[in-house]
Amino acid sequence: MNSNQVNRLTGGTMKQKVTIRDVAKYAGVSPATVSYVINDVKKVSDETKDRVSQAIKDLNYQPDFTAISLSKKKSNMLGVMIPLVGDSLAPIFKENHYYSELISGIEYVSRKNGYDFLISGIGKPEDCKNWVMKRNLDGLIFLNSFPEHLYEEMKTLSTPLVLIDTYEGYEDFYSHIRIDDELGGYLAAKHLIELGHTSIGFIAPRMKGEIDQKRFRGFQRAMQEANLSINEELIFESKNGSFESGYCIGTKIAEINTEMTAIFATADILAMGIIKALNENGKQVPNDYSIVGFDDLMISRYASPSLTTIRQDVVNKGVVSAQMLIDAIELKETDPTAMTLPVELVVRESTARLSL
Repeated sequence: MNSNQVNRLTGGTMKQKVTIRDVAKYAGVSPATVSYVINDVKKVSDETKDRVSQAIKDLNYQPDFTAISLSKKKSNMLGVMIPLVGDSLAPIFKENHYYSELISGIEYVSRKNGYDFLISGIGKPEDCKNWVMKRNLDGLIFLNSFPEHLYEEMKTLSTPLVLIDTYEGYEDFYSHIRIDDELGGYLAAKHLIELGHTSIGFIAPRMKGEIDQKRFRGFQRAMQEANLSINEELIFESKNGSFESGYCIGTKIAEINTEMTAIFATADILAMGIIKALNENGKQVPNDYSIVGFDDLMISRYASPSLTTIRQDVVNKGVVSAQMLIDAIELKETDPTAMTLPVELVVRESTARLSL
């Protein structure tokens, strides 16, 4: 059937948005029957279903998925909530490749399972709750922060939640995924110590945050095992985990007179900012400073020098979190699942044995 015939049968509505009534008229059925076919309600014969499906195809009808999700009480839509920087998510995606890699894993599993997802920043708790209800989201993934006031608001909903890297004290009520942060800090310091370094700096964006505290405890344990003391003057807290913050810290390190010969930065992006600043101030990595990062982002392999780092599979973390959430939705699982993903040391060019 050509477009002119279709236009005549639908009253010329092809120039406008095709409605469910147009499909019903074209297929010779009632609008209710079309709705049954769209919503996969078992009330029509196969012959009628085929006729309606062909009509939808011929007319290029686009169903109102919002209405469908409300009728089914399922939207096939997931939400991903990330802590805001100021009042925007833009700095996060602009400055930190960690989130891009994590989101890529979530996207892969979501699409494979027939789900879409939305991303939003964590603002006021009531706004988060309203966003979930307004979008009729089937489930939520929270990254990092899950403070008490947000927990109190979200627990009033029956929406499945998966928390990533959360240490707020409420994570046991929900499925959550972590990595072995303390082991990561331990492996980083141990590697530098085995290369002969005894004066090692520690740099983190959130020294009071539980993630960096755990990495520091691992760092501390390795130093204690080697009977090395930690110099408080070699512990630096950066403004955030961005390249620019690392650059500022690196500039500061290059200007001070210190015996430090090695650095552990708790994020790859921080480490790369430090390396750039040191290079611009006449210091060479790893000849003057050996540096270990954390995450093993793809970009760390292409840095110059390539970055020795603690590897967590960030993409896989996104994959696992999305699959865990979809399983909870599809299987209606209510018991929370806890998972700790492994870390490992990846040695590249930014570390070297200390020259005496």
